[in-house]
Amino acid sequence: MANSGIVTNRQTVLDYEQFGKYLDGKTALVAQGGGQRGIFTSGVLDAFLMSNFDPFDEFYGTSAGALNICAFLSRQAELGKSFILDLTTDPEFFHLFSFIRRKQYLNLKWALDKICDYPYKLDVDMGRRVIGNRRAFAATTDIATLKDHYLPMLQEDWYQVLMATSAIPTLFEGSVPHLGREFIDGGVSASIPVQEAWRQECRSIIVIRTEQYVSEDPLSAEDAPIVTESPTWFRESLNSLQLQWQEKIEQWSSDWGAFFEGQRLKANAIKQADHLKLINGGRWLFGAGDIYRLSHLFGDRFDSGLADMLMVHYQTYSLTSEFLKTPPDDCFIWQIAPDEPLKTSSLLSDVDDILHDYQVGLDAGYRFVESYNLAKQHKKINCANNDFWRPNQAS
Repeated sequence: MANSGIVTNRQTVLDYEQFGKYLDGKTALVAQGGGQRGIFTSGVLDAFLMSNFDPFDEFYGTSAGALNICAFLSRQAELGKSFILDLTTDPEFFHLFSFIRRKQYLNLKWALDKICDYPYKLDVDMGRRVIGNRRAFAATTDIATLKDHYLPMLQEDWYQVLMATSAIPTLFEGSVPHLGREFIDGGVSASIPVQEAWRQECRSIIVIRTEQYVSEDPLSAEDAPIVTESPTWFRESLNSLQLQWQEKIEQWSSDWGAFFEGQRLKANAIKQADHLKLINGGRWLFGAGDIYRLSHLFGDRFDSGLADMLMVHYQTYSLTSEFLKTPPDDCFIWQIAPDEPLKTSSLLSDVDDILHDYQVGLDAGYRFVESYNLAKQHKKINCANNDFWRPNQAS
């Protein structure tokens, strides 16, 4: 794709000349969530810190992605790594059998309390100084509307903001009250908040993914779509689609209820060990089947509210995937992703797998910094060549 690129821990695919056209525009960093898979993002951002690399004007993160961005802005290398490696693996944070037997929920408060004090203390003051006149947002979901909502990070309410963006339905008890609203995990409505960065007129967008990059055959020139409408048309259409989805939630709930009833019948034939699998890639913490099986295991009723959340999640994720695949012509999207599926799960990962995926993130981060600097040099050389005086030019 002409206005997109990819960097993994092993390869770089980029049209340097095309990317150079967007370098002078507003640049955003977007970080996907993914639970413990966020260790890949920790590695990428630590590589940025150790390379003194921060060309960004705005920041957008969801769940673990938001926490990692906070650590990056606070200039605390390995804080995101420590949060995942030390705290999310602690039984105090989450213990599967305690969750099953006693409905002991994900203890986000305990984990966030830990980063209020040493040795993990998040340097919020430093983060605010580093942000300066820039902006940083965490994606959350308004439980009343199931629409994405973006809260500024590293302000006085930073604790509540990180709680809200990570409040995963089913695992987290209830919702997070803040500013007169109730919020849940941003992954429901904006697992990769790249569209919001674009709506805020960022034109060079760097997206850190926690899912494996899968290459696709590029379109041939004759098959490539011809852009005949303005970027404004595309933006308005995107917003219109999202509004239409929100308005149809009640209409679709009954249809999705029937779908999940079918899924329930299939789940009954699966052994209990399968209840413990986390098969959702890097998106939501659990896939639809996992959420249903957990609810069924605990005797909870799989109600229309949860079905609505899952519907919104899959619909918005589908739209985001298409946006990343075919970005509008007024922006450039450069993704950073692992070359192979990460070894970590969203939760309950082995320490060795966490350390492995952190190194994968480091490798991808260093490769990206090198590629980005090469792109800048390429543009500088091109500009110099274009300015070079030729004999047939007027003196």
